[in-house]
Amino acid sequence: MSGTLVLVRHGQSEWNLKNLFTGWRDPDLTELGVEEAKAGGKALAEYGIKFDIAFTSVLVRAQRTCQMVLDAVGQSSLETICDQALNERDYGDLSGLNKDDARAKWGEEQVHIWRRSYDVPPPGGESLRDTGARVWPYYLTEILPRVLAGEKVLVAAHGNSLRSLVMVLDHLTKEQVLNLNLATGVPMVYKLKADSTVASKEVLGDMSAAH
Repeated sequence: MSGTLVLVRHGQSEWNLKNLFTGWRDPDLTELGVEEAKAGGKALAEYGIKFDIAFTSVLVRAQRTCQMVLDAVGQSSLETICDQALNERDYGDLSGLNKDDARAKWGEEQVHIWRRSYDVPPPGGESLRDTGARVWPYYLTEILPRVLAGEKVLVAAHGNSLRSLVMVLDHLTKEQVLNLNLATGVPMVYKLKADSTVASKEVLGDMSAAH
């Protein structure tokens, strides 16, 4: 048996709360987001895991979530690698816009396609496939080798960067991944086989909270 991979989506951000497209913009966590991150860390502490290394994006909402998880498991000073390969999907021209205002400007159907299609990017931005095109190579070269070496690895990132990773791990089709929503602050614990496929997956929390 190889190591363990733990994925955590950051807690609610200020722009999640305001219903804004966030992408590569850098708002902080809300009070609820802080509580979600701490709850995820508490769940991992109760699970009893100790990490060998952590990875996160260059955005503060993921970095703070990562740190709060590490604080909760008693590993506040663990080596943490930040890389923009793990950033949220870039929403391009939609970034910073209220989702209702975007619908008023481009129409409900078009905005829905940009948000939920697999390979249609918003103007100046990335599709989910584009996001995966930077997440997957980074995972294969930097993260997976650590897991296959038997290490326990934490990845604290974003809804879409993690969706693209879960798509590969869970063998989801591009149709299935469109219906995948990851709850904020809820850890997913993967144990991998030596061939890098998934031996087991546990979700440490209530998935009914997914949104």
